[in-house]
Amino acid sequence: MTAQTWLITGVSSGFGRRMTEQLLADGARVAGTVRDLDSVADLKAAYGDQLWPAALDVTDFPAVRRVVDEAFAELGRIDVVVNNAGYGLFGAAEELSDEQVQHQIDTNMTGSIQVVRAALPHLRAQGGGRIVQLSTYGGQATHPGASLYHASKWGIEGFMESLAKEVAGFGIGVTIVEPGGARTGFRSGGSRLAEPLAAYDGTPAAMVRGIRNAPASVGDPAKMAAAIIASTGRTPAPRRLVLGSDSYRFMHDALTERLAELETQKESAATTDSPVA
Repeated sequence: MTAQTWLITGVSSGFGRRMTEQLLADGARVAGTVRDLDSVADLKAAYGDQLWPAALDVTDFPAVRRVVDEAFAELGRIDVVVNNAGYGLFGAAEELSDEQVQHQIDTNMTGSIQVVRAALPHLRAQGGGRIVQLSTYGGQATHPGASLYHASKWGIEGFMESLAKEVAGFGIGVTIVEPGGARTGFRSGGSRLAEPLAAYDGTPAAMVRGIRNAPASVGDPAKMAAAIIASTGRTPAPRRLVLGSDSYRFMHDALTERLAELETQKESAATTDSPVA
């Protein structure tokens, strides 16, 4: 791991920060993007040229390509590209503004897509690499009051699953990370709430209004960051990396329910086939 070079978006906090700290301590080089360079000034001071910081808002799509191109030009081979930048948007679909909807999709889904599209020519040219996409168990299971957050994560997971099949022949592996709740500050500082509508008071969707006061999560962010880093040494790349007992439980329950519902329609699905010629 120590000889590798990583590109990670959103390294000012959360998993991005934890991964960057661990990688730098192990001697790796990290190209880390943040919206405010001051947020990583301490890491730059401590590690010098090991850290290549760049200011970037992933919703600025032309800037995404420019920064990714610059990172490869400056650092040469980049072994692992991590899409970490993102945030949670919570509230019933009707409570959200058009601007909130667009920004959630642009940040969590389209921004990640554009990072990958910018990196792929470089990864192909160097003969391979690894793409890691931070998602959540909410990319496979859902809760009321998080419809747009789930939309962004289900969308990026579909993109990454297809991408993995497109680029495997170039030696590029793709892993979707499915963390459960972790003590990263996601609920307190990394999430945004819609303006509540009285019509949703007392409904299941209103439960998310108390997300910032919810009990502490069970996940250890340092252990999760270490697991993500370790996964990049596995060949072939794991398609999904489930982190946290809560993540496993929510995903298992959701997939079991979906499969059971599908099985009930095995016979009826066939009734719409065209007659065999």
